[in-house]
Amino acid sequence: MANMDTLPVAVIGAGPVGLAAAAHLLARGLEPVIFERGDAAGATIADWAHVRIFSPWEYNIDAAARGLLESVGWSMPQPDHIPTGGELIRDYLAPLAAHPSIAPRLQLKAEVVSVSRKDHSRLGSDDREDAPFVIVWRDGNGRRNTMLARAVIDASGTWIRPNPIGLDGLPVEGEVENADRIAYGIPDVLGAQRDRYAGCHTLVVGAGHSAINAALDLMALRDEKPDTRITWATRAGGVERLLGGGLGDELPGRGRLGLRAAEAIRSGHVTLRSPFAVRRIEASAGGLSVEAEENGRPVTLDVDRIVVATGFRPDLSILGELRLSLDPVVETTPKLAPLIDPNLHSCGTVRPHGVVELAHPEKDFYIVGMKSYGRAPTFLMTTGYEQVRSIVAELAGDHAAAREVRLKLPETGVCKTGSVLGDACCGSPLKTPEPATSGCGGPSKVDVTACCAADATAKSAGAGGCGCRR
Repeated sequence: MANMDTLPVAVIGAGPVGLAAAAHLLARGLEPVIFERGDAAGATIADWAHVRIFSPWEYNIDAAARGLLESVGWSMPQPDHIPTGGELIRDYLAPLAAHPSIAPRLQLKAEVVSVSRKDHSRLGSDDREDAPFVIVWRDGNGRRNTMLARAVIDASGTWIRPNPIGLDGLPVEGEVENADRIAYGIPDVLGAQRDRYAGCHTLVVGAGHSAINAALDLMALRDEKPDTRITWATRAGGVERLLGGGLGDELPGRGRLGLRAAEAIRSGHVTLRSPFAVRRIEASAGGLSVEAEENGRPVTLDVDRIVVATGFRPDLSILGELRLSLDPVVETTPKLAPLIDPNLHSCGTVRPHGVVELAHPEKDFYIVGMKSYGRAPTFLMTTGYEQVRSIVAELAGDHAAAREVRLKLPETGVCKTGSVLGDACCGSPLKTPEPATSGCGGPSKVDVTACCAADATAKSAGAGGCGCRR
C-alpha cells in the first residue's frame, strides 16, 4: 500500500475555487495536482467571458491565492470594479495559473473520467480509508492515465451540464433534434454570435440571472437592429425573485440586473409569457414552432431561436465508485441542502459553511464550488473560497481552524413578492409599498437600503432569512 503522507491531493478543475484550493494546499505545505479538462485555467468561464458577474473584485479573490500572486508583484484590481468573465480570467486566473508554484502542478487538457479507491469498489469496506484514491484521466491525445492521491477536492463545476427545457428535467420532444437553433446559458449575442440573433425572434426560457442577462443582451441588440424580437418565458410563473435586493443589494451588479429586467418587462421591450411550459419543438420554415401551455392553455409560438437558461446540474458519473451522501432533491450533502434548497429559500445569502457541511462518508473526498450546491443556483465565489480554506485546514490536521467561520457574505435582500411590476417587496423603486403591507419578515420597508434588515438576526442564527420558509 502506498504511503498516504507522500501522495498529493488531487484537485479537479482549475476555475476560481479549484485554484484557490491549490493555493491553500501550498500554504499548508501540502502538494496539489490540478486537473483541468480545458486548454487553460478558467476554460468554462471563457464560454461566458462577455458576461459581467454580480460581485466586485473584493469578493472574487481568495486570500491564499492573493498571497501567492502578490509575492510575484501582482496588484489587486480596483476592489469595487465588477469584472466580466474575461477580466476574471485575464486579471486573476491566468496570472494565478502561471504562478511558479501552480504552473508545474497544473495538468491541462486532462479530463478526469473516474475517481475510486485503490482496489476498492463502492462495496469494498476492508481497510477502505487506508487505501489511496485512484484518479483516471484522459490527456489531450486521448490516452488514459492514472494517479494516486491522498485526498480529492472536486471543483469541476456544473457549466458543462445545462438543464434542458422540460419541466420534468428532461428534454422535450424535438429539443435534441433542433439543437442547432437552441443555445444554453448566455450566448454572446452582441459579439461572436451576433449574426445568429440580429433581426430574429428569440425565445428566452428561464427565471434566473442567466435568463436576465440573455434577455438584456438581446434588448441591446434590438437597439442596433430594431427588427430583433424577444419573448421571455418563465416556467413556474412570475419573475419576482429576479429583482435581487434592488438598490439594497450589497452585490450591486445583481441588484441592478434585477431592476433592469423589471423595467424591460414594464416598458414592453420584452414580451413576458408566464407560466409557460414548453411541450414540443418542431422545425418550421427557417425557424422553430414551439408548442406550449400558457396558464394551462395550449399555445403555439413561432420563433427563430431559443435560449434555454434554466440552470445547471452536477455530473456525478465520475464518482460512481465512491460513497457519497446526497440530498435527494438538491443533490448536495444532507447538511448543506436545507441551507440552499431553492424550494425553501428565496434569499441569496447562505450561512458560511465548510468541512462539517461538505463531508461525505468517503473520508477525505469533498465536492466544492458550484458543484457542491448540486442543482441550487445561489452560489457565490467567495463561498467557495471559504469551503476550500476549511477543507484544507482539515486535511492539514488543523481541525479547530477548519471549523472556524472566516467569511462575511453580502446580503442579497431578495424576497418573494406578489408582482415584479407592482408589489415589490421591501421598497423596490418600482412601487413604494404602504407601511401596513406585509413584507418579508414583517412590514415592508420604504427605505430600499433597509430591505429585509430585520432578518439579520435570523440569518446569523442559521435560519433562512427573508422569504425563507423553515
